[in-house]
Amino acid sequence: MKSAPPEVVLSGVGITAAIGQGKAAFGAALMRGNHAFRVMQRPGRQRGSAYLGAELPQQTWPEQISKRLLRTATLSGQVALATLHEAWVDAQLDAVDPLRIGLIAGGSNFQQREQVLVHDEYASRIEYLRPSYALSFLDTDVCGLCTEQFAIQGFAHTLGAASASGQLAVLHAIEAVGSGKVDVCIALGALMDLSYWECQGLRTAGAMGSDRYANEPELACRPFDRSRDGFIFGECCGVVVVERRDHAVARRVRPYASAAGWGTAIDRNRNPDPSLQGEIRAIRTALAAADLAPRDIDYINPHGSGSVIGDDLELQAIRSCELSHALINATKSITGHGLSAAGAVEIVATLLQMRESCLHPSRNLEQPMDPDLNWVGAAARAHDISHALTLSIGFGGINSALCLRRWQG
Repeated sequence: MKSAPPEVVLSGVGITAAIGQGKAAFGAALMRGNHAFRVMQRPGRQRGSAYLGAELPQQTWPEQISKRLLRTATLSGQVALATLHEAWVDAQLDAVDPLRIGLIAGGSNFQQREQVLVHDEYASRIEYLRPSYALSFLDTDVCGLCTEQFAIQGFAHTLGAASASGQLAVLHAIEAVGSGKVDVCIALGALMDLSYWECQGLRTAGAMGSDRYANEPELACRPFDRSRDGFIFGECCGVVVVERRDHAVARRVRPYASAAGWGTAIDRNRNPDPSLQGEIRAIRTALAAADLAPRDIDYINPHGSGSVIGDDLELQAIRSCELSHALINATKSITGHGLSAAGAVEIVATLLQMRESCLHPSRNLEQPMDPDLNWVGAAARAHDISHALTLSIGFGGINSALCLRRWQG
């Protein structure tokens, strides 16, 4: 008789966002519905423009992180090191054989602003370009930084899936642990560092807002509201540690949740517009893999970006999958859309809510597109989550869904 697959759990988290660095500060800000939206100020973000977003405040890096690595790392690399450090400590990974630890960095082309700044600085003296650029223009440099700092020796690579990158990194980490490839796999949703080029491209494509709330940044980010006009960017990075249940318990680590089931679907579509059937297929695949009926899901953390088309199709998918009863909130209404990092950040937000038995509010949900759904409103709400469903959607027709089961220790 074939043995049952090992139970895979999510045992550690790290988070850096504009509303808070570290799970304590982030979780508290999330429950209060804090925000950090304004006209972005970071060099390389504007060129005769006034794009809105949520940028990280001045960061302090953990003393344990090599100052040599930090000195030559990009912003994405620095934030990855700090965020992974929190997850590493949270899951007590110093006690794990580094040969049995893997790393997947979710995202691609996520260091664009730093490249624009370098190109501008050295345009007239390219022969003096600093040698570190040969490493830092590659996204794999984030893997190199993290493996050197934390002595990870199992495997390490990047995974690009547009705005589904963070969640897909977690799904691949679950599969790597479940197959026995490694004992622990770290999934990192990398900070997407946009320059004015990407901001303009996303605005031109109709994906990024906001014209309507250009003078009221605090009102611009409004997933699932009738007055939405596109996503609002937010700098962030999320890290999730994945391992077998028995492996975590042996170290006396208390997991946040179990990975019950997951699914992906591809729409065979290059364009940014989403597909109802693709989203439905990902959700139903995840439910079937978890052996759960729709009624078993009592909380949904949706993609919910504020997209004019995307939000509507996502709600159609939720209704079509008979999930209208589940409580719903929108993490991006508070954090903004982290693009490559979003899926991992929202999994971290879901895990923190599961542990605290409390759901964060949704900002700017004044006129819900579907008022009959079970929305968490403008205030946090106590709720014991038994089974959560998190959703991610990426350009290029990428859909993913993950079911999480409350930890039964």
